Amino acid sequence: MDYLALNKAAWDKRTELHVDSDFYDVNGFLAGNSSLKSIERELMGDINGKKLLHLQCHFGLDSLSWARLGAEVTAVDLSSEAIKRAEELAEKTGLKAEFICSDVYAFGDTNQTTYDWVFVSYGALCWLPDITRWAQVIANSLKPGGKLCLAEFHPVHDLVSGYGYFHRDEADLDEEGTYTENDDGEESPMLTWGHPLSDVVNALIHAGLNIELLNEYDYSPYNCFEDLTERAAGEFVYEHEHYNSPLVYAIVASKK
Repeated sequence: MDYLALNKAAWDKRTELHVDSDFYDVNGFLAGNSSLKSIERELMGDINGKKLLHLQCHFGLDSLSWARLGAEVTAVDLSSEAIKRAEELAEKTGLKAEFICSDVYAFGDTNQTTYDWVFVSYGALCWLPDITRWAQVIANSLKPGGKLCLAEFHPVHDLVSGYGYFHRDEADLDEEGTYTENDDGEESPMLTWGHPLSDVVNALIHAGLNIELLNEYDYSPYNCFEDLTERAAGEFVYEHEHYNSPLVYAIVASKK
């Protein structure tokens, strides 16, 4: 089964809904709002003048939000519909970013440019079958002294939601709609893989990166899972057995 073709078709369809959703609030972005969350903003700090690579960028809101902060942005996504919409947003806003339609591995095989930052966020890793190869793409894309910022949903929540925690070579095949409020009820087949925290950390270490920071958060900045409660503005928590479940982790890793 061609996982790239299957997932590309699903994300092409999702993109058409997402650009019109309140969840993504494109109108707010066009009015000057940032789509970036406090987690990544605090971890990355001042990126003005930095070369930034955004992998799995969807339709470019975060990419263009980094560009608004002065970054020189290159952004990559599998979905041709997402890249088309990202380029339209760049034109509307007058923001500069290079958008490339490619899967992560194919991009890594041909990329010759190195960056100050690589940014990956929220729901990206489950679409990748080989986390070791992903980590090597990161390492190859960084300048000496360059850094990765990964802000990702915590795999413990996958376990609570009925998926396996540990990686299996065989993908999970699901029929799903989308997580935005304007879901039209149509479902698409999707293939995903689990990656435990240890696999992600070890893959980055084996790729030659230095882990500078690993944080875990008991909230999600997105209301994108079932049964979340908003405890404060932009902080959605999930209670499991009377305790808050970890929902996000973040890693900053640097290249020597």
